[in-house]
Amino acid sequence: MNEEELRQIEANVSLAIDRLGPVSDVDFGLNEESVEWVDGFIERQRSRPDFDPEQIGGLVGVLGSFLGACIVAATGGSWCRSEDDGWGVLLPDGSVAFPFVKVRKQFRSGAEDGESIASFYRVAVGFVATGKLRPPRTPR
Repeated sequence: MNEEELRQIEANVSLAIDRLGPVSDVDFGLNEESVEWVDGFIERQRSRPDFDPEQIGGLVGVLGSFLGACIVAATGGSWCRSEDDGWGVLLPDGSVAFPFVKVRKQFRSGAEDGESIASFYRVAVGFVATGKLRPPRTPR
């Protein structure tokens, strides 16, 4: 594994918490509530008139790092690198979740097309890692 890339992921997680925490209305951290807030943040960005899905590389890096760190925190998983798919989270059952891919898909297609990072998180944490799917939380 590339230690420099892992350090960049950690820096991105800190950046997400430092920048998004103060503007959120939740106890922002490595938790489901924050993932749901970020899911809404992505949708709000997508609805902006000046939104360009081709100019989201930096946001994908920061939010993908954050989503992956939330999955690691909830499951005890660990970061891993796939030659074909890039950075992912190795889950306790041996499967791999790819948070950067999912963030990019939500930015491009939107939650209404099934590309919600909150749903992705719930599946990774509630089903793949534990063997049981929890019902979705009621949004605030």
